[in-house]
Amino acid sequence: MIRRALALLFALLAPPATASEGIVAGMSQNRVSITANFDGSEILIYGAVKRDAPAPDTPLEVIITVEGPDSPVTIRKKARVAGIWVNTEAVAVDAAPSFYAVATTGPLRSILSETEDLRHRISLPRVIRAVGAATEAGDTANFIEAMQRIRLTEGRYRVLQGAVEFTEQTLFRADIVLPANLTEGEYRVRIFLTREGRVVDAQTRVIGVRKEGLERLLFNLSREAPWAYGLLSLALAAFAGWAASAGFRLLRA
Repeated sequence: MIRRALALLFALLAPPATASEGIVAGMSQNRVSITANFDGSEILIYGAVKRDAPAPDTPLEVIITVEGPDSPVTIRKKARVAGIWVNTEAVAVDAAPSFYAVATTGPLRSILSETEDLRHRISLPRVIRAVGAATEAGDTANFIEAMQRIRLTEGRYRVLQGAVEFTEQTLFRADIVLPANLTEGEYRVRIFLTREGRVVDAQTRVIGVRKEGLERLLFNLSREAPWAYGLLSLALAAFAGWAASAGFRLLRA
């Protein structure tokens, strides 16, 4: 009886619950096939915000990330020694995504706090795991920044601030372009709702990227029977050389 009375008292004294907001999202496709003529793909990520009560006065923001499979990366620095360019320093990163895109409704630093970024690993520097990385260099931060710049230039990393369309604080959409040089595996799609820099809801989806057709056959052959793959490669190279030689002879005739 006393416990029930205390529970009722705590319920009456508790502050009123805030408005609950959640994500209802979808994608134009959840599977990408890499074939011989694959030149990239575009994924439409869309959704809406569901509410159980009127929204607060502060603006709601949306962040969408697409992350490819992780792999360890060694970043090297070359220097000229005795007239020859050689590797002098190196940093080994534990894991870096093969592809990463982050699209937002506004400037990332304005709509996401440092604490939430650290918790969810959303920004590009946070998503690269360099904790405990073996190093032969004095400053690992410069090496990691250099890797980010290179991959941003190659299109493997993308920061798309303002690329998420958000209509009347309810409907959102973003188009994410996947490059032609995709790594096979699962690509994690994360959608975040933030208000005043704090994440109020998040949802995760997966896009499967898989080689198909001749690409899949050659990939499996290289893994399961590397000797046969090597012989096939030599045969194709020899045939290509013979065909080129025959073509030149016909042109000269």
